[in-house]
Amino acid sequence: MAYVLGNLVKQSVISVTLSPALIAANTSAEQTFTVNGLLPGDWVCINKPTAQAGLGLDGARVSAANTLAITFGNYTGSNITPTAGQVYLVLVARKDSTITDGNI
Repeated sequence: MAYVLGNLVKQSVISVTLSPALIAANTSAEQTFTVNGLLPGDWVCINKPTAQAGLGLDGARVSAANTLAITFGNYTGSNITPTAGQVYLVLVARKDSTITDGNI
């Protein structure tokens, strides 16, 4: 069990221009994008600037250094390609420290 202690050492909102690939009908798919400065363990939250019918942003994470992974969901019976060239906002929070022995 791990506990996050202390404060955030970094909290930033960054703008990233993304052009996601097609999402097949009735599925979800994780896609990765290069975002310099991200570190494993960073917490991220994303905002797509426009809505698209049937398309969901189901999650986001830092999958490796400098790599943002976004899971897109397609809740329709047709393929959807998220709008290309849009500027997404990414909230990045970096924790101060973590202990793993369960003693706070």
